[in-house]
Amino acid sequence: MDVDPEQQLPADSNSAEDEEGQSLWSEILSDVSTRSSSKLPSGKNILVFGEDGSGKTSLMSKLQGADHNKKGRGLEYLYLNVHDEDRDDPTRCNVWILDGDLYHKGLLKFAVTAQTLADSLALFVVDMSRPWAIMESLHKWASVLRDHVDKLKISPEQTRELHQKMVKAFQDYTEPEPEEVVQASPQRRGPAGGDGEEVVLPLGENTLTHNLGIPVLIVCSKCDAVGVLEKEHDYREEHFDFLQSHIRRFCLNYGAGLIYTSVKEEKNLDLLYKYLLHKIYDFHFSSAALVVEKDAVFIPAGWDNEKKIGILHENFSTVRPEDPFEDFIVKPPVRKLVHDKEVNAEDEQVFLMKQQSLLAKQPATPTRGATESPGRTSSASPRPAVRSGQPSINSGSPMTNVKKPDPNMKGAAANEGVLANFFNSLLSKKTGTPGSPGGGAAAGAGVQGSAKKTGQKPGLTDVQAELDRMTRKPDAVVTANNGPPPTENQA
Repeated sequence: MDVDPEQQLPADSNSAEDEEGQSLWSEILSDVSTRSSSKLPSGKNILVFGEDGSGKTSLMSKLQGADHNKKGRGLEYLYLNVHDEDRDDPTRCNVWILDGDLYHKGLLKFAVTAQTLADSLALFVVDMSRPWAIMESLHKWASVLRDHVDKLKISPEQTRELHQKMVKAFQDYTEPEPEEVVQASPQRRGPAGGDGEEVVLPLGENTLTHNLGIPVLIVCSKCDAVGVLEKEHDYREEHFDFLQSHIRRFCLNYGAGLIYTSVKEEKNLDLLYKYLLHKIYDFHFSSAALVVEKDAVFIPAGWDNEKKIGILHENFSTVRPEDPFEDFIVKPPVRKLVHDKEVNAEDEQVFLMKQQSLLAKQPATPTRGATESPGRTSSASPRPAVRSGQPSINSGSPMTNVKKPDPNMKGAAANEGVLANFFNSLLSKKTGTPGSPGGGAAAGAGVQGSAKKTGQKPGLTDVQAELDRMTRKPDAVVTANNGPPPTENQA
């Protein structure tokens, strides 16, 4: 059976269209594949360690572009916006900030795993305002990270690969040249090329002895406190050189870089940001080491060695490089403030109930009016009539018992004493009427006799005789010098 050629044309045209469609999809897939390979990698992590108050949260917030000082607990999360201006390729870098309390170190399992360890960078933040605690803090947090890495389920081959990558990065360091031209990208560092063979220097004896398999950077924050240390704690150049030498030797052990920063003065913050992108994303970095200013030190990983650290030792005069750190960088004594013991106030109602129970147990206190009897004797008088040392007069004559006024006594005091004795005598007198002319002597004698019997003071008799003399008629008034008054027989 013959086939019409015209019937075969649609089939040929369909096959041609399919081929064109497949080639178009191939171009799209190839383009996407090419772009994806050139994009910035995602999932990079920065692990931040440090004591509480060291400024790690403020530092990373400043790099992020936020000026807030919100501090969380446990494990904080931030991110840095990373942008490749040449390719217009943005991405985010994860930032995990571990709390300063070792209780939260178990939260590291959420920040770094066996799969993300190779894409991580460790950042140890220490406080320059407390230099005596720097080395202790570095050793503590490095031990925490090492313990966590050792617990990860990583094969020995992968561990060896990570360690060799750290060694190669340390050995491959070269002094950057600002005028060098990078062919691939203004921000990406191109591979080092050359006809000559690359010379790799062996590591020093104390270099990378504690290889964690990831890049490490030491950040000394609050470097603006250098002036305060000089004024208040008498720090000298020798102290800062001794401190720097110990930190740099620690950096050699871990293959770490070192940078001094200050959020307050915004010192070295831009340099820190660029160096982080260089270590994580392999961006081009052209800043050289800075070791001249004691508060703006920057030492990239791979630049330092024992000989360069030895330059600091040449300025030591009162300390040796091998001296213990805490013997020279001494923690200042804590000034103990004297505080009274804190007393917690009890509840108001409880206090009042206690007072009520105490008052109920106490006997009722009688008032003065109830205790003083209206018939009290003259011995209860608060003012005795007879002064100490005054001779008692036993004569029965009332006139001879009149007390002469003391010239030295003031009138007010004398009158007060006379009035007090007067009222006491009225209360104790039982016979006689002071107003009768004939009963005055008898009354005075009766009172005096009563005083002799009961042991009462003779001062009351003197007052009674004085009152009798004052109530008599003028013709019957006699003085003490005329002798005793006439008796009834004589009259």
